Amino acid sequence: MFGAILSSSSPAVAARCAWARARAGAACTQNVTDPTLGDALLDRLAAGDTAGQAVEIVAAAARHAEHRQLTAVGASGHGATYSGSQTLGCHAEASGPGWAAAGNLLAEAGVPEAMGAAFASDPGAPLGSRLVAALRAAREAGGEAGPVHSAGMLVVHRVAWPVTDLRIDWTEADPVEELAALWGLWAPMAEDYVMRALEPGAAPSYGVPGDE
Repeated sequence: MFGAILSSSSPAVAARCAWARARAGAACTQNVTDPTLGDALLDRLAAGDTAGQAVEIVAAAARHAEHRQLTAVGASGHGATYSGSQTLGCHAEASGPGWAAAGNLLAEAGVPEAMGAAFASDPGAPLGSRLVAALRAAREAGGEAGPVHSAGMLVVHRVAWPVTDLRIDWTEADPVEELAALWGLWAPMAEDYVMRALEPGAAPSYGVPGDE
C-alpha cells in the first residue's frame, strides 16, 4: 500500500498536493503547488526509478523548480524530498525507509522528523492509522505557523482507484482531528467498498442514504 497525508492553511489541500498510484508509489507536490509534478513523480516511480531518482529527475526538469517542494515514496528503499530555494518560510524535510515528510511555513523545523518518527513507531498498524499518527505528531511538534483549515489522506492498494480518499476541504475547527474521525468511520468499510467493485454479490451493504 502507498499513501499520503497533509494539512494546510489553504482550502482543499489534498485535491492539489496528494498523489498515489497502486504498485508505483506516493508523492506530494506542495509550496506554490504545481499539480503536474505529482503525476510526473508517479510516472518515474512506475518506470522503476527509486524515490531519490524520481525526485531528482522531476525537480531538474520542472519549470520554476525553485518554488516547489516535493516528496516521494517508492516500492522499496528510502523516501526522498526536494525543497527549492524559494520554499516559503521555515521549511524542512526528512526521510527514512518507506517514508518522506516535508513542510513549509512551519512553526518548528523539527516537524517532518516528528512525522517520520510517529509513522515508523507502529509498522504493524493499518497504513491510514500510521498516516493519521504522523499528521497528529506534526501538529504536536508545532505544525504550520498559522491556523490550518484543510487536510486530506490518499491511499492506494492493488486496484486502479484509491481505496481511501478522505478530505476536509475547509473547517474553522481542527482539520487534523476531523480527518482522524473520518478515518475512524471509513477504515472498517474500506475493503468492503473494494469488494463491491470486484465481487458485488459478496460485499455487505451498510444501508446508508444513497448507498449503492
